This record gives sequence, structure tokens and C-alpha cells, in this order.
Amino acid sequence: MKGICILGATGSIGVSTLDVVARHSSLYKVIALTANTNIDVLYEQCLEHHPEVVVVVDQHKALAFEEKLKNTPIADIKVLSGAKALEHVATLDNVDSVMAAIVGAAGLLPSLAAAKAGKTVLLANKEALVMSGAIFMQAVADSGAQLLPIDSEHNAIFQCMPAGYKTGMQEKQARRILLTASGGPFREMPVEQLINVTPAQAVAHPNWDMGRKISVDSATMMNKGLEMIEACILFDMTPDQIQVVIHPQSVIHSMVDYVDGTVLAQMGNPDMRIPIAYSMAWPERFDSGVEPLNIFDVGRMDFHEPSLERFPCLRLAYEAIATGGTMPTILNAANEIAVEAFLNEQVRFTDIPLIIERCMKKFEAKTADTLEIILDADQQARLMSTQIIGELIN
Repeated sequence: MKGICILGATGSIGVSTLDVVARHSSLYKVIALTANTNIDVLYEQCLEHHPEVVVVVDQHKALAFEEKLKNTPIADIKVLSGAKALEHVATLDNVDSVMAAIVGAAGLLPSLAAAKAGKTVLLANKEALVMSGAIFMQAVADSGAQLLPIDSEHNAIFQCMPAGYKTGMQEKQARRILLTASGGPFREMPVEQLINVTPAQAVAHPNWDMGRKISVDSATMMNKGLEMIEACILFDMTPDQIQVVIHPQSVIHSMVDYVDGTVLAQMGNPDMRIPIAYSMAWPERFDSGVEPLNIFDVGRMDFHEPSLERFPCLRLAYEAIATGGTMPTILNAANEIAVEAFLNEQVRFTDIPLIIERCMKKFEAKTADTLEIILDADQQARLMSTQIIGELIN
């Protein structure tokens, strides 16, 4: 049996991962689960999977969780708290695989710790690569870790790459990646009406069941911008070799175009259990619990080029990766702060790219060759974005 640690167990990826684990309980044992504050969902997960240790990052919630465990069948579960504990459980000796599903920059350090420890890293946290691409990939190479992408798009690309392909390989005869996007809930809304979009509208994704932050990123297409940057790093491609394609049906999850004119596409129902199961079983396959794709129900598939006027966040992502250095870190930090402000109804939907662009213009990119430089850029960008938001509000 393989031991698995799930970072971000109570989020949508974590819940889907545990569903797959339950279907293959003879192959996987849950060693550690982590959550930020959602101890009610975590408690139910512990009842079913009985991990050895859990991390509740919020200290007060961790104390409440310890109380909740008393006089229960799972009272023997060890409870840790704090961000450093995430790195600890990601590197435990009896953990073979780490599902890195913490959203945002908070997932960087534990994901990187797992990579340095030589674990099989199931990477659902795209921000880890956006912020520290070269450092992360070097850690994987140095430790012999196995890095498997969980994002449906990157997982699709991985499946469409040549047999035996490893990330970063130069000679793969692939000339272009076609990175598909649903276009989110506002792909047909008149641009002038976007200013009135509410948080409730933005998180109502038409195809995927995701968390609030990622749903907003999908609506702005920043999610696709971050995925484009991640694809450059994972598959050793340049930004001009990655074309974003709006595909509203979300049946084709991405495509790889080869030098001989062949285009390979990975298809399936829009359910994250497919890439999760593929990565957990790799290089084999096992049941994900997802219904087979009925191509007759799909009926038709449409493809459109995204408008950068409608989706300026996508333009900003291309600008960030072209600038390089710490600029992708600055982009990501500014986006996290802007999205949080939007969800808290402090700024408008159309203010999100405005805040990000203003923040990016405040900084010169530095060479991102140490973790200290990256974390400092992240912190400075967050402070600057908060200041910009204050100016907008006032």
C-alpha cells in the first residue's frame, strides 16, 4: 500500500481525491490530512479514513478539533497546527504520495518540501510553479521526485505527450500546446456589463465544481493565464508555443500539436476525479468513479479564440512570463489580493485586472533564483496591491 498525504483535504480537489482513495483502499492508505479552518468536513473525513495525523493550520481551530476528537473512535489521531506542520506531514517517511491541493501561495512551501523529500507530488497547486518554477523543477530533479500534474489541462497534456516523456525533456517533437478553457460564466456577456458582475455570479461556474477563488480566476481567465505559465515550466515550452482555446463544452481538456501535423486530444467528462485517478494509478490506470463520456450527448464541440479585451488577465499573464524573474510571483500575489477584495465586495469585478496591472508596473522583475527573493516579492506585491485597493476604495 502507498501512503498518501492530502494537503487541502477539505477543498474540492481533496474531497475528490478521498473519493478515489475510497475506491482503491487496498492500494492507498491515508497517512495525513490537512485543512485550514474547516474542521467539520475534516472530522467526517477522519471518521472514514482514519489518518495518523492531521494539520489544522489555524491554531484556535486546531484546539477545537482536538476537543472534537475526545471520546470518539478517532481520538488517537495526532493533531498539529501552523504552516510549518504542513511541511512536516508532506515529508513523513511513510508518505509516498502528496496531493498538493492547497490553493494559492500558501501551498508553495509544503509542495516544495514534498519535492525536496523525493515524494511523488500530485500537483494541483499551480501557484507553486508560477512562483518558483526553476527552483521547484530543480528540487524534483535533485531528489528524484516524481511530479504529476493534476490540473485537468496539464494532466491532459501529460497524457498526450510521448510514451516515457518526462517534464523538461527537449526533444519531444511537440510544436504547440492547445490549452483549452471553458471561458467561464461571462464569455458571452457584453463587455460593458462586466462591471456589474457580483461574487455570486462569478463563482457559478457552468461546468466545473471548484472553490470560490479558482472560480473567480476562471471567470477572469487568470486561471488560464496561470496554467499557461505552469505549462511553460512543466513541459519546457515557450509562451508563443502555447495557444489558449475557448472550448465551452469542456470535453477536450487540452491538445498537443506535433511537427508531423498530428494533434492528440484528451477527452472526458468534466470531473477532477479523472486526472486524480490517472495520476494516482500512473503508469497504469484504474476506475475513477466518473461516468463514461457519451459523445452523442455532447453532440457538438466549439472552439474560439479568447478576446484579450474581455479577458485582460490573460494578457497580463503572458506579459508576466515574458518578463520573467519575479514578475509571475508578483502577478499571482496581486491576483490573490484582488480576488479576495472582490469576493469581500470591496472592489468590482473589472477592478481585478486593473489592480494586477498597476501592481506589476510598480516593480522591476528580479532574478528568481532563491526562495527568499521569491517570498519577498510575493510579500511586497501583496502590500502594494492592498495599497492600490485602498486608493480605489477611497
